[in-house]
This record gives sequence, C-alpha cells and structure tokens, in this order.
Amino acid sequence: MANTYTQLYIQLVLVVKGRQNLIPKRHKAEVYKYMSALIQKRKHKVISINGMPDHVHIFIGLHPAQSLSKLVEEVKTATTKFIKKQPWMLSDFAWQIGFGAFSYSRSHIDAVYKYIQNQVEHHRQKSFRDEYLAFLEKFEEEYDEQYLFDFIDY
Repeated sequence: MANTYTQLYIQLVLVVKGRQNLIPKRHKAEVYKYMSALIQKRKHKVISINGMPDHVHIFIGLHPAQSLSKLVEEVKTATTKFIKKQPWMLSDFAWQIGFGAFSYSRSHIDAVYKYIQNQVEHHRQKSFRDEYLAFLEKFEEEYDEQYLFDFIDY
C-alpha cells in the first residue's frame, strides 16, 4: 500500500482450550518458531513470543494489509493443525474461542518484550486469571465474565 504509514504494536494472548497444559516446555520453541513464521509470512513483525503450557503471548508490529482478527484466525487454525500432527501431542489440541489484544506505543516495546520473555518467572507470582484480568483493567476494557477464557487454576 503506497503512502500508508503505521506504527501498530499489539500484544496477543492466545489460550489453549480448557486451559490444558498442552504446549510442552521441551517443544514450545518449535511451536513458537512455527507461529512466528506464519505471522511473518503475512508481513507482520514478530517482536516477542513466549508463554506457558496453557497460553501464549505474541507481541507484533501489525501490518495494515490484514485485520488482526483474520491474522489470529489464520494463526490459530494453522497452529492447531501443526500441533495435532506432532508425535508428542497425545491428546486433542484446540485454542479457546476468542483472544486478547492490547496495543502499545513505541516507547513500551522494551518493557512488553521483557514481560513476555519473563513469563515463567511472572507466573510463579501471578495466576493466568490474575494476569488477564489485570490486562483488562489496565486497558479499561469492559467485559462480561461469562465470555472470558476458562480460568482453571491448577
């Protein structure tokens, strides 16, 4: 798109259906590499990707040629197929319906990057439920609890 200039930084949160721990620690780099390639193929910039066995944070520079919803739909569909084909996947894999998306300014890139890279340590202190509700409150997002992700604390 000629004469189109954007600066759109988005943190996505994708959650495994039922909050099952289905992304094994020893295979998460493989899954994240696959997700990153999908996103980059669609002209978006992956700044950071990391998470836990039950959810993934992806920080991107969004390209304006594709809607965020379409990107997430394509990433979830393709990664579901990819994960289901893996010999280490012993049960059925699916993402929960919906996603979280939170925008940031350029000045926040370093902090968001560090936050995502530090997920394991972060979740020693805070549950996913508390983390996600904090995002909604921080961004002053109105929500209906019946439509939030399944929050299962192990």
